[in-house]
Amino acid sequence: MDKMSKMTVVLFAALLTTASLALGKETTYKTDDVSVSELFSLRIEPRMFNWTYEGLSEQFLYRSSLEGYPDLPSWIRYMYSPEYHSGFLYGTPPLRTADTRVPIEIIALNRLTYETKRLILMLAIHRKQPAKHVIQMKIDNLNWVHMMDPGRIENLKNIFRNDLWPESRPDLHVIFMDSAVKLGARLPLRPQQREGVVVHLGSSAEFSKRMLELQEEVKPLYKISSCTYKRTSVQTTFENSGFKLDWCAFRMVATEDDIKALPHHPNESHKHGASRKEHQHFQKPHSFPDKWDAPLKSEVPERNYSDEIAISFAIPGMIFALLLCGLTIILCFQHEKLMQKSSRTEYSPAAPNVQMVHYSPDDIKSTIKLKSLRDVPFDDTHSISPTDSFYREGSPHIGNMYMRPKPPPYKLAGNANSPTLKRNENVEM
Repeated sequence: MDKMSKMTVVLFAALLTTASLALGKETTYKTDDVSVSELFSLRIEPRMFNWTYEGLSEQFLYRSSLEGYPDLPSWIRYMYSPEYHSGFLYGTPPLRTADTRVPIEIIALNRLTYETKRLILMLAIHRKQPAKHVIQMKIDNLNWVHMMDPGRIENLKNIFRNDLWPESRPDLHVIFMDSAVKLGARLPLRPQQREGVVVHLGSSAEFSKRMLELQEEVKPLYKISSCTYKRTSVQTTFENSGFKLDWCAFRMVATEDDIKALPHHPNESHKHGASRKEHQHFQKPHSFPDKWDAPLKSEVPERNYSDEIAISFAIPGMIFALLLCGLTIILCFQHEKLMQKSSRTEYSPAAPNVQMVHYSPDDIKSTIKLKSLRDVPFDDTHSISPTDSFYREGSPHIGNMYMRPKPPPYKLAGNANSPTLKRNENVEM
């Protein structure tokens, strides 16, 4: 029994050593207080793990999840920023998570030394009255990571606290914030341009008179999804603080029911099949919210591809049949026309157009003239009968019509006074 107990102790120690090597040399615990319906953000950087950044691109790798589960809760998001070489955890706790503690496990890897460390972030969620009046806006000239800067958030709040909405000074806070591209906006044409960020600000105070006037000013733009070319009376106020707003996405909501109906609000129900009993289960205090449960195989929808396959073959087949019929009709008519034309040419002989010419020298110096014999009147006395198939001497028609014509005289070229010309004048060719 002693040997068995010693072996058990050795194996247990080995397992602890392996686990410590896999998870790092130490585990750090940190607690952060957050409130319901209020955005929280946490920047994950090397100094949280006692590391120093050495200038290498993507030197550190972070992975975050709910402790004991493979993923984060649905209301928490993690994004890594290559611009800041840091990761960001952010989200808005829904009302069902009030008075609970949510443990978030963060595993960090140093790619230079292959050292790993573990951090447990305990989010203590406190109950808070949700905001009754919300402003939804879209900022085009910034990315989500730029709005994670607390100083830039304060500049945005001060525009409403000091100028547009002074009544919201006691409790103005950020309800929701995320990248516009993740919420359905299009990527910019040039990579150098900003993607845009959607921000919701809320307060329990009533809207001021100036805010109501601004709402009436931008209300005609609601029918347009996005417009960066429109300007308002408060355009300079926002631009002086470094914000360029898309006024077509500017909204003001006055009731709590409308706040929950906003398309980007974190309290919106993403699971339409959730039952009321499950919702009441999450309302219980001190219970783990948003646990990930794998769906059953019977719940996974199935799709029948027989209709798609039939349609994919039927439509091209019909088009091919129509084209084939049309081509066949065209070829049949063309063949019939060719047959009719050939029959007409076969049974309608055309008289040959024969043209005979003969030389008629008028003068020695004159040019040769060609005359047509086609229009010469026909003489029956000189015609040859079909029985005259042999040659007869002294036949007048043979000597007159079919005798080879006398060739024209040579037309002399050159000087007419040359001795050669005088010498050959009396010579008859």
